[in-house]
Amino acid sequence: MADALFRPEGDVWIPHALTRGPWSPLALHGGPVAALLARTAERVPTPGPMHPARLTVELLRPVPLAPLRATASVLRPGRKVQWVTASLHAGDVEVARATLLRIRTAAVPWSETVAGGPMTLAFPGPDPAGRVAPSFTAQDAPGYHNQATEHRVVRGSWTELGPIVDWIRLRRPLVPDETPSPLQRVAAVADFGNGVSAALPYDRYQFINPDLTIALHRLPATEWVCLEAATYPERHGTATAESVLWDEQGRLGYAVQTVLLEARGAD
Repeated sequence: MADALFRPEGDVWIPHALTRGPWSPLALHGGPVAALLARTAERVPTPGPMHPARLTVELLRPVPLAPLRATASVLRPGRKVQWVTASLHAGDVEVARATLLRIRTAAVPWSETVAGGPMTLAFPGPDPAGRVAPSFTAQDAPGYHNQATEHRVVRGSWTELGPIVDWIRLRRPLVPDETPSPLQRVAAVADFGNGVSAALPYDRYQFINPDLTIALHRLPATEWVCLEAATYPERHGTATAESVLWDEQGRLGYAVQTVLLEARGAD
């Protein structure tokens, strides 16, 4: 089995080299950070069956490739609605935090007619025999995007600007001797929306997201999670990246990232 993205050492987690992100060789990609926060939060006990409806991640500063201490607590208890908070610290510095909103689950009867939005998958699945994986360039150093995750693009391209439909799955466990939970699998890939749907050339601009919000009406039933992603830039230096989330059975929810835009080399 491949090495996990994080291994325990005492009361801290040691990140693997392949958790690195695209902006600095010394900082983690947002995906493994979000997944570790999701794991930390969802391990807090619930008063009964609850659905992880929303996970909001705040990337307070670059998360270093260094030992990380994870903590969690109940922010607001409740039988029907509960908020849990989780944090990652590098030494004494809080580098990332998350809030997990959980809602009770219970059978709710309704008639045959339901006036919801479309839920059926509207594009091809991730079948490797019929899909094309992104071509990584020789300049791409080993990192989370090209070694720890697998991608199958069915619309758009990593080498072109614009919206994209990208099926993604983890190639490594998050932590040793554990299968990633459905929430962890979503959190691990939802942060890609900003990067794979670039609105400006990567070699000339940076588009860094200090947050990630994932809202789910259903958890994925398969290990592949798809991002139908687009980025909406503005000339005053901000953008939002929005991704509809799918699995092979249909729609799951969506993810939104707030984006800082700037030319490379800018202060």
